Amino acid sequence: MDDVTLKSGAATPLLQVKHLVKHFPVAGGSLFARRRGSVQAVNDVSFEMSEGETLGLVGETGCGKSTVARCVVQLYPPTSGEILFRGVNLARVRGRELRALRRHVQLIFQDPYASLNPRYSVRRIIREPLDIHGVGTLKERNERVAELLEVVGLNAYMADRFPHEFSGGQRQRISIARALALNPDLIVCDEPVSALDVSIQAQILNLLEELQAQRRLSYLFIAHDLAVVKHISHRIAVMYLGRIVEMGSSNDLYASPYHPYTQALTAAIPVPNPALEREKRARRTALRGELPSPKNPPSGCHFHPRCPKAFERCTSEAPALREVAAGHWVACHLFD
Repeated sequence: MDDVTLKSGAATPLLQVKHLVKHFPVAGGSLFARRRGSVQAVNDVSFEMSEGETLGLVGETGCGKSTVARCVVQLYPPTSGEILFRGVNLARVRGRELRALRRHVQLIFQDPYASLNPRYSVRRIIREPLDIHGVGTLKERNERVAELLEVVGLNAYMADRFPHEFSGGQRQRISIARALALNPDLIVCDEPVSALDVSIQAQILNLLEELQAQRRLSYLFIAHDLAVVKHISHRIAVMYLGRIVEMGSSNDLYASPYHPYTQALTAAIPVPNPALEREKRARRTALRGELPSPKNPPSGCHFHPRCPKAFERCTSEAPALREVAAGHWVACHLFD
């Protein structure tokens, strides 16, 4: 890259998110009303990712995981904190530098019906990143489109069709091809299978795993389904109301969840065996109440109003994320 010097090597994580905060201002009811508070979408989120790794970010709708994704790709500027890609703070680069960095970080959106321009042919959709960055000649870019369609399991002759001529799974394959066009190092997957049928979900997940093995891609994989995240992720971070409450390897977090919220999520995953499902259901602890509003989150631990194990300290003091076992982190006063 001409404008930005990226660090490389085992000592430098691919992505570092440090104390990320993102608040959205909320105005009053009238057109010229002043600001009346803010929606605290993300509060002090930190994590790291290595090359070739998939980090799953999971939680209920409204917990802030998609906001984290959009901050990483700089669709939202962070309120505070740092987002370091190969040692370069994305929040501080602008113009040509940011454009150059975006070649290395791409995004797959949740809804394949809304994320593809219905007026563009598939050729133009996939070629657009190449056109913007001036990669190769027009002939070479068209050849690249044909190659990418084959890579994601579609046929090159489909390039001149339009999005409405494809099924949901095929549209998401087109979105993946577009994300691959510039050979990125990191792809942020914002709930890429939640809008698809279960059988199609498995096909897309398998495709992402194959591409990762072939190209050493890294994924920040956003989802609300812990079973889906476990299937594809090396590590999982669980978010609740703007904060990470637990993080660890996929197997450890699924087998031995520490945080009461993670325990509730894993207990809600259905088991194929009816007898085991009945036994699991009998031991399941239902969460109390609804997810609080991020405009006015609870004091202390945000989870305490719904937590069956909450005690007085939880209401006034926010727990820090601590390592309670090798590579396993939890933010809960029960594990101080």
